[in-house]
Parts: sequence; C-alpha cells; structure tokens
Amino acid sequence: MRDQKYDKGETVMARWPGSSLFYEVQVITFDELTQLYTVRYKDGTELDIKESDIKSMISFRSKKRSSVSPSRRSRSRSRSPGRSRSPGRNQKNAQSSPRPTRELNTGNILQVHLTPLKLQDYTIEKSNGELEGVEGNIVPQQVTKLKEEQVSEINDKVLRYSLAPRNESKTNRFHKEVLQEKPVENKELEFGGTIGAFFLIITMPLLLFYMLMTCMQTNANIYFTKSDFINTFGLFLLFIFLQAFLYVVPIGKMADGAPLVNGKRLKYKVNGLYALLLTAAVVATLLYKIDLLYVYDHFIQFAASATLFSVLISIYYGVSSNVPKEELSVAGHSGNFFYKFFMGRKLSPRIGHIDVKCFSIRLGLIGWVLINVVMLLAELKLQQRDIPSASMILVNSFQLLYVIYTLWNEERMLTSLEIVHKGYGFMFAFGNLVWVPFTYSLQALYLVTHTVEISLPLALASVALKVIGFSVFLVSNNQKYDFRKNPDDPRSADLETISTSAGNKLLISGWWGIVRHPNYCGDIIMAWSWCLPCGFAHIIPYFYGIFLTLLLVHREARDEKQCKIKYGLDWEKYCQRVPYRIFPYIY
Repeated sequence: MRDQKYDKGETVMARWPGSSLFYEVQVITFDELTQLYTVRYKDGTELDIKESDIKSMISFRSKKRSSVSPSRRSRSRSRSPGRSRSPGRNQKNAQSSPRPTRELNTGNILQVHLTPLKLQDYTIEKSNGELEGVEGNIVPQQVTKLKEEQVSEINDKVLRYSLAPRNESKTNRFHKEVLQEKPVENKELEFGGTIGAFFLIITMPLLLFYMLMTCMQTNANIYFTKSDFINTFGLFLLFIFLQAFLYVVPIGKMADGAPLVNGKRLKYKVNGLYALLLTAAVVATLLYKIDLLYVYDHFIQFAASATLFSVLISIYYGVSSNVPKEELSVAGHSGNFFYKFFMGRKLSPRIGHIDVKCFSIRLGLIGWVLINVVMLLAELKLQQRDIPSASMILVNSFQLLYVIYTLWNEERMLTSLEIVHKGYGFMFAFGNLVWVPFTYSLQALYLVTHTVEISLPLALASVALKVIGFSVFLVSNNQKYDFRKNPDDPRSADLETISTSAGNKLLISGWWGIVRHPNYCGDIIMAWSWCLPCGFAHIIPYFYGIFLTLLLVHREARDEKQCKIKYGLDWEKYCQRVPYRIFPYIY
C-alpha cells in the first residue's frame, strides 16, 4: 500500500472526472484503504480523486511553461509563407474535417462546441445492434450513408455537449443542465404544473378520508368535538416529539449523504431501526395502562390532525423568506406559489440536528407499523377473536418486513431522488406524514370491519408473490448500492457496465441487465401480495397496488427524462442493451 504523497491542506491541481482539465483544489483527507484523496474546490464542492489524477502546483506549472521549446518557436517564426501549408492539407479538406472548436470565456467555464457532422462526409456505424456515441466508430462515406433526419438528430445531441465549471459537482452540473437556457417556469413542470399541483392538493385529502370512511363503515366517527380534536392533535404531537427525541439520542451513526443538487454534502443521523424498536418497547409498556383502541375509535380525527400538521409545515417552508438560492430546489426557482407549495421550495430544511425530510420519512414508516398493530387489536375485539385472522397476520407480517428492511438500510435512502433532488413541500410532508401511514394501512383497516377467511391457495399465492417481489427488490438494491458505493468491490467484479461521458458507469448485467428498474418491479410485486389476503369483495384493499404501480411508472418516466439529459447518447446505448423498463417482455 502506497504512502500518502500529498499532505492535508496542500494546494494541488486535480483532473476533473471524465475530462482532461486540471483545476486548483485543496487536499482534505486521504483514505489509506481506497487510496483516494478527498479534495475541495473553491466553492466547497468535495470529490474523491485518485493520486494519478493529481499533480503538484510546481510540476504542473513547469510542465506548462516547457510545453513549447524555444527551438520549435524559432522554427515556427522562420517558416516561409510558401511552406506554411502542405499540398495535402488544402483548404477544402481542412474545412470538411469535423474538428471540435474551443471557446474560452472570461469566467471559469470552459465550453466545448462540437462541429456538426456533415451528411456527405461521415456517418455512425452500429456495432452489435448498439448505436455508438460521439466517440464511436466513424467511417468514410463509401461504407454507408445516413438519412438526413438521422444526421440532424445526432447533430442536435452532439451540440448539447459541454464541460461544467471547475467548481461544480456532477449533481450540480446536472441541476444546471435542467435549468439552463430557459427559466424553470418555461420548462415542462411535473404533475401537470400549477393546475395539476392545485388539483392534487385538493383531491388527495378528500380521497384519503373517503377511503377511510368506506373501510370503517358505521364505525367511522366523523363528528367530533373541539376537545376530541385537541386531544388527538396533542397525541399526534406527542408521537412527533418522541420520535424527535429518539432521532437525536446518541445511538446509531452519522452518515454522509450524496452531493445535493446545490453541491453540498450533508451529514445525517442513521438510527431509524433503533427508533422503531424503542417505540415498540414504549408502546408495549403503555399497553397495560392505556387503551390503544382509542386510536381506532378516533382514527378520522388522527388523520385530520396529521393533515393539518402537514399543511402548516408546508406553508411554513413554502413562504419562509431569506432562503439562499443554493438551498432552493428546482421547483423553488419557479415563480408560481401553488407549484412551489406542492413540490417544495427548500431543498434540505433542518431543525437543529434533525433533517426534516429524513425525519418525515421515518415518522411515516413507524406510524404505519403502529397503525397496523392497532388494527390487529381492533380486529380481535370487534370480531371477538382469540387470535388474529390469517389475512391480518399476513398483511402485518409482509408490511412489517418491508419497514424493517427500509429502516435497516436507512443510509441507502440518502441517495434517493427525494432526498437529493426534491424540495420539502406539501407532496413530501403530506405524502410521508399522512399518505404513507393512513393509506398504506388500508388493508389492515379493511380487515377490521370485513371478515375475510382466506383460502389456502390464495394464502400460498400471496406468500409466493411476497417472496418473489422481496427477492428481486432486495438483490437489485444490493447490487445497485454496492456498485455505487465501490465499483471495484469484489461483489461487483462480474457485473458488466457501460462507461458514460458523465464519468460514471451504468450496470447492464445482473437484475439491471434484465430491466432498467428491477427494484421498481420487485416493489410492485410486493404491493400486490399485500392486497390478495383481503379477498376480492371490494376494490379499496387494492388501492395501494394500483397507486404504487402508477406512482412507479410515473417515476420511471421522470427518471428516463433526467437520464437522457445527463447521459445523452450513452443512455441510448444503455436502452438498446436493456430495452425493458420495469417488467421483462411487458414494459
């Protein structure tokens, strides 16, 4: 193992990943295990760089000064006009050569504009059915010709290529590529823009309460006094304070998150599984002193309390002033209030050491498990059972396993789209504080007032779907995370990849060689396994399966657009190797 060559705090020149350009950086740390230097750019962006991509300031400057020798310069000055160009390099040939032209701005951004390909001179050859990128196989005219519209399409993609400023991270470069040339309000907005955001703000709570009252039937207590609402809202706040205390207690570990779209890299507390276990211990202790069926009897009020809280916190972060531009999300640059309120204006809000986004996700997951336990107890009482029904046991077991897995791998969540790119608005707050615990538990709520005696074949089918879905979900996520964390990991040694101009690689083997989003496929299969134990008498228990399928198909479409922007022609190569998006041979 090599010794550290560059000292901490030393100023050096480092190669920007994926390019041949060197920029001035400061050495922060050196990892003896990976032999990587963590360097910091002038704006605070930190990257891990190999030693071979680092040069000292002295050697870099001396090499730059000696790049052209005096004798060569004198020969260049003494060359006669008649010898200035060889006969073979006439003007026509020089113009027809598709050379990149470089333009250096006065700022610190270096853009590379590639000359469009000419129809009569060049084409791009396919190799093994794959469309090669800009650096692919370029062959002369006599081999083959492209149609004019194909060349035009290639030119449009080639001309979009540019190098980022030296003080940008890859995610920040991607963030700016999405926003460049036009303001955000002129870009295609998600969820139908302002009208779609306003529609969802109104309809999501209405749909939630309709489904809750449909499941509870005559047991739904929709009329409540002021004191009832104060009590339920107070208990909901007490649950939040308990989770906040468990968030900051000195258990678990601190983890570095992925670079955000603003280039920052935050630290997060990872102890969600401990919080779930401690919450279960607290609830078990109080079980002999309080009646948990109070939650079921006032379930509508608890849902209303959570909805009110999510609206209030969304308004607070939606209208809060003095938010630096670098802390705004993509939607935060939009000028429309409803869209910013829905999508989220602030990227990573924090209250002290608590990250509000991660904390909200944890509240939803733990609240979901607690509601399922309450519904199990309510079934025992209302149906006068000695043991829970087989359907209730299956639903609780399947969903508890999912929550435990998610909290066990809480650190992986830090690289998710929601944490890295999305703001904290109504969609995030309502989605995690209300939608997750109160709609994902619809199966358990339905089983309280609807007696379902599941047959053995249907029970076995539910278990089989759960095992298949969870296996695909587990293995594909492990492959993705291990490869993302360390591409040289021995567990990833046999996986095939495609290198991209963005500097990273795309997996094209394992589960990721079958479909582009195998984790989505596994998630959807699991969702339907939770619905089957409820029988086929009503569509309400199947809402989660329908909702998650539509959600992940929509998310895959968003991912597709962003990956096309980020990877360009490399993404087309990847799509040809992996043609199916979520379901093999179907979609």
